[in-house]
Amino acid sequence: MQALLALEDGRIFRGKGYGAKAECYGEVVFNTSLSGYQEIFTDPSYSGQIVVLTNPQIGNYGTNVADNEATRPFIEGLVTREFSPVSSNWRSTQVADEYLERYNVPVIDDIDTRALVRHLRTHGVMRGVISSLETDPDVLVAKARAVRKMDGTDLASVVSTKTRYEWDANDLRNQNDDPLLSPMPAQDAAAPPLHVVAYDFGIKHNILRMLTRENCRVTVVPAQTSASDVLELKPDGVFLSNGPGDPEPVGYAQENIRKLMGKAPIFGICLGHQLIGLALGGKTYKMKFGHHGGNHPVQDTRNGKVQITAHNHNFAVDPDSVKQSEVELTHIDLNDNTLEGLRHKSLPLFSVQYHPEAGPGPHDSQYLFKDFKQMMVAWKG
Repeated sequence: MQALLALEDGRIFRGKGYGAKAECYGEVVFNTSLSGYQEIFTDPSYSGQIVVLTNPQIGNYGTNVADNEATRPFIEGLVTREFSPVSSNWRSTQVADEYLERYNVPVIDDIDTRALVRHLRTHGVMRGVISSLETDPDVLVAKARAVRKMDGTDLASVVSTKTRYEWDANDLRNQNDDPLLSPMPAQDAAAPPLHVVAYDFGIKHNILRMLTRENCRVTVVPAQTSASDVLELKPDGVFLSNGPGDPEPVGYAQENIRKLMGKAPIFGICLGHQLIGLALGGKTYKMKFGHHGGNHPVQDTRNGKVQITAHNHNFAVDPDSVKQSEVELTHIDLNDNTLEGLRHKSLPLFSVQYHPEAGPGPHDSQYLFKDFKQMMVAWKG
């Protein structure tokens, strides 16, 4: 089937349609990862976004339950150069075409993704529409201009779990057969597990796997859970997850973080990092086209070491807005000097903008989960 991608500035791309025969709306962003497309599909941080994948061939190794980062895809739509209708991999249980069709996600294929990415890099991310239903470009451009902007939108409460639950690492649906990702007994597995309460602003399964690897029992709570309810669970540590949308309107989370600071160790990733920055009195801003990919060099300012890291964010904390008398700026992106990590100088609290759990991406930064564990052990005394 034929499909069209229309951008709010009037640019039109024509291609072939796969996945669902449908129409989708969202902010168009690009991801430069070379593999891990299923993890990208199912990352809740992509809610409200149409994703352009720069790797030319997508779908060639199919999909399987173990690679999901959530229970379903969260991307609004997918843009590719070459979308494979067949899969060739022993782990595949369903071709990507059928998988996305099942969840009503439309795909546009056979377009010049290099031209599209250059356009977004030059002009910034913008709203768009993919349609295999409407053939009039002017109608689609008008629909793109009517899409709600990401700025000022709280999506964390939309994608969050509605009820509290215990993460079950023994559930086969929550396991991954990659030995670097799968839960495994910690070296001190005989010790009582540490209890982590994880705020779900759009949490990924691999974050929960990594916490489990550090001998943690994880209770996942909805985004709007009060600080008092969290403290009633007697956590050894509080985790603030990744998630979609603008951090600024998520005021309830900022208030809860302020109430939890000094009451338990806190570790934040991605949106969690941005919310910590706001809770500490800082400001956030929207980037021109964000960071989305698995090859970003980040330097630890404390020792000069460089890590290759996975990123997925459109917003960032303004380093000049943070009180450096209270907060240490620990990580900087070497591509554009974006603030990528911070640590409080007197309280057990730290965060990073990038994704140390990968899924997909490199494993350079997984030591941060061990740092969180050590912080909890020291706090517990």
